[in-house]
Amino acid sequence: MTDAYDALMEFERETGAIAHVAGRLSWDQETMMPRGAAAQRGEEMAAMEGVLHARRSDPRIGAWLATLEAAPEPLGPVQAANLRHIRRSYDRAVKVPARLAAELARVTSVAQGVWAEARAEDDFAAFAPTLSQVLKLKREEGAALADGGDVYDALLQDYEPGATAEQLSAMFGALRPRLKALLDEVRGAPAPARLSGTFDEDAQMRLARDIAKTFGYDLTRGRVDKAVHPFSSGSGNDVRITTRTAADDPFNCLYSTIHEVGHASYEQAVAQDYLFTPLGQGVSMGVHESQSRIYENQIGRSQAFTSYLFGEMTRRFGEIGVPDAEAFYRTVNRVHDGYIRTESDELQYNLHVLLRYDLERALVAKELEVADLEEAWNARFAADFGFAVDRPSNGVLQDVHWSVGLFGYFPTYSLGNVYAGCLHAALRRAEPGLDSALAAGDPSPATGWLRENVQRHGGLFEPRDTIARATGEAPSEGPLMEYLETKFRDLYAL
Repeated sequence: MTDAYDALMEFERETGAIAHVAGRLSWDQETMMPRGAAAQRGEEMAAMEGVLHARRSDPRIGAWLATLEAAPEPLGPVQAANLRHIRRSYDRAVKVPARLAAELARVTSVAQGVWAEARAEDDFAAFAPTLSQVLKLKREEGAALADGGDVYDALLQDYEPGATAEQLSAMFGALRPRLKALLDEVRGAPAPARLSGTFDEDAQMRLARDIAKTFGYDLTRGRVDKAVHPFSSGSGNDVRITTRTAADDPFNCLYSTIHEVGHASYEQAVAQDYLFTPLGQGVSMGVHESQSRIYENQIGRSQAFTSYLFGEMTRRFGEIGVPDAEAFYRTVNRVHDGYIRTESDELQYNLHVLLRYDLERALVAKELEVADLEEAWNARFAADFGFAVDRPSNGVLQDVHWSVGLFGYFPTYSLGNVYAGCLHAALRRAEPGLDSALAAGDPSPATGWLRENVQRHGGLFEPRDTIARATGEAPSEGPLMEYLETKFRDLYAL
């Protein structure tokens, strides 16, 4: 058994290394690649995906797995977890034709550039044919993976193994009415002040890098760059993040950075022994999002930490339009109308996600076609937020996800918020003195607890089990809604 396991893991480590190189191509495309290289990059990505798909579906993996699964000797927990991930990946890979895997990589790489240009021109019609092509390929992939089952559930497994649309819809169905009811309460109360002034964008980036280090991001194994859409890329000892700046809105830069640091810190904290193995990265996108959201919101937007941030902001930028730390806390958490998910306040964020989740399920199920997507988006947005979308870049064109084929990804954002609510409740029980440290600009009691209880394990446990082990309870939406209702009713004196 040992020989088969060693051979399998050597093969997996090589595959993992190649996958890291492919990921670096995607990072480069978002940050540094010249625009004219898009078609060439599409061919490069298709070639890389061809190599990866061939390795992930290699018949030797099936033979090694069969040998190990039939062996009488018991497996240790790390071995068993590795085999669980490899079996899942192999079973999925052999269902997808190599032609389809390569075509998806090529089309989605090119589609990303088409989306970016259409977004800049506010022209959904220019993007629609490409999106239709991506959707057709994803439906084909989902059908191959589902093998007669639910196509959307099959796609969802790439991002949240073990989850089903039925489970998520029940959870989100409980969230949505409480979110809308709380939003209606808040909208009836006076709003906190906004920041005022112009904030030098280079100074924003300097502060963002300093805050990234404050939250534990190791810049000897990472870097911070600018991109249109902030993201985190990589794992192990090369984990990179991006952010963005706007001269009139420093919170966009600072909280995008903290959010991505949550993702990156998770990857940097995974046990080094797991590098290049299936355990060497975050276990799911829902658990990943729990780290970014708890860093950004429950820690970064807390009254204690914002009192520290107020001092840093006034020291670096001078007068910012709010008089004291109390007012600054309210400004940071101000509920405001807006179109953009990534710029949304904490209360309304999940409504943005649930809109996308329902639309993409309908697209995959052929209940909605791309030709009708913009109208469907605008109607749902008006129903949930109470005002109309003004242009496509603020509506159906704002997210990159569908252009790169990430159908099944969006629900993990709200699932991550649910997980973050559970983790925050457990964190507060474990660290009763946390606010004193946060007020001094020291999030390490929180980030250390998360590193120990969630991050270091990587893919060792299944997603829901990862959260249950950390919190002592099965995940539910209750802690998140209790946190939001308590916080915003206090903020708005409701």
